[in-house]
Amino acid sequence: MTRKGSLFLVVVLAAAGAAACRQEMYDQAKYKPLGESLFFPDNRAARPLPEGTVARGWLRSDQKLYQGRQGHDLVATLPMPLTKDLLRRGQDRFNIYCMPCHDRTGSGRGMVVRRGYQPPPSLHLDRLRDAPVGHFFDVISNGLGAMPDYASQIDVPDRWAIAAYVKALQLSQHAPVADVPADKKDSLDRPPAPPAAPGPVREMGQGSRNKPVVR
Repeated sequence: MTRKGSLFLVVVLAAAGAAACRQEMYDQAKYKPLGESLFFPDNRAARPLPEGTVARGWLRSDQKLYQGRQGHDLVATLPMPLTKDLLRRGQDRFNIYCMPCHDRTGSGRGMVVRRGYQPPPSLHLDRLRDAPVGHFFDVISNGLGAMPDYASQIDVPDRWAIAAYVKALQLSQHAPVADVPADKKDSLDRPPAPPAAPGPVREMGQGSRNKPVVR
């Protein structure tokens, strides 16, 4: 046998071996999803998960972060630092998901409420201003009353961002004078600046297509 013929035979045998190997793997003994099994007493190939099984990435052992609670109590502090970026993100998400019912100020007169939807309570009621930040995270996560939960639409970090922004929104409507920095208090008594005078009216004069007439 020539060298070329030997090489060809090796290639053919390798290809045949690979095909046979693939066929054996394809036809190996296995159970199809939800198939029958005579090995188990209930005849089901799909077995129930062992108790305590948690999907990868879903352990969520930090109760404060994922539930807004410490034991049975709602938390009064954020599980992350309070920053301007967090509040900006919260404002952005609030205006997307919450404003339709609560409106931008949180008074509960959003557009869908004006169209007949059950109005939510104002976020500026005393009982809600006194509620801990964990309360708002819990309501966003689980819903309350006519409000559905938003757990599938809003990620955990964004829920906390919204809760932080709600507390800032409440403070903006009820901030005491004592919280105003000393160098800003004088501006509280200063009368507002008068509106700017209107500019000249510019109209196109008759008989001219390009030259405006100033009155």
